Amino acid sequence: MKILPLQYKEILLSHLLEFVSENKKQLFEKIIQYRTKHITVALEDIFQSQNASAVLRTCDCFGIQDVHIIENENEYKINPDVALGSTKWLNLYKYNTSENNTINAFNSLRERGYRIIATTPHKNDCTIEELNLDSKIALVFGTELNGLSEIAINNADEFVKIPMYGFTESFNISVSAAIILHQLTEKLRKSSAIWELLDTEKTEIKLNWVKNVVKRSDLLEQEFLKNL
Repeated sequence: MKILPLQYKEILLSHLLEFVSENKKQLFEKIIQYRTKHITVALEDIFQSQNASAVLRTCDCFGIQDVHIIENENEYKINPDVALGSTKWLNLYKYNTSENNTINAFNSLRERGYRIIATTPHKNDCTIEELNLDSKIALVFGTELNGLSEIAINNADEFVKIPMYGFTESFNISVSAAIILHQLTEKLRKSSAIWELLDTEKTEIKLNWVKNVVKRSDLLEQEFLKNL
């Protein structure tokens, strides 16, 4: 009998879970229920590794599964002391193969059904509380020094800002991401939007998690394949 790709993933997941502690299995099942792809994050040209890493950690903490990394001028580098292993639990997508990676990322996100939401204090569109979550959104954050590029701003669908009442005109990117994601994920989970992962997505994600915690999972998979 021919085994379809999804069936194979389900069978392999079940096999590799035999090498995972019961506590870890329960933790996987608990956390996967709160994971979402309804909100995703795109980072354009982030160059400070501590900020790049802090955003990943924030995404993991608030249940954001996918992060899209746009590398035009700067390579995205991670500080392991700040990220604290969060990259093991996230899906990272990089765009760095053309002159205009921002447009490529936006096109890819729109093909997946996302509205492009630029985060900037310089556009008067809506606040976090006013942002509509009925459909999927991709929050785009810019560089620490200059914010989003003109290309990103000109090609965004909407803009969102954090209300501020002091002299400083913007937050650090990692702080901005934490504030916005905290409010939006709380709002999303109280809404009527269908934000939960599909069963097929849960299987794929849990399989990646298991592969990241089981030692020599690649060899175990090879051995498993021989016995199918």
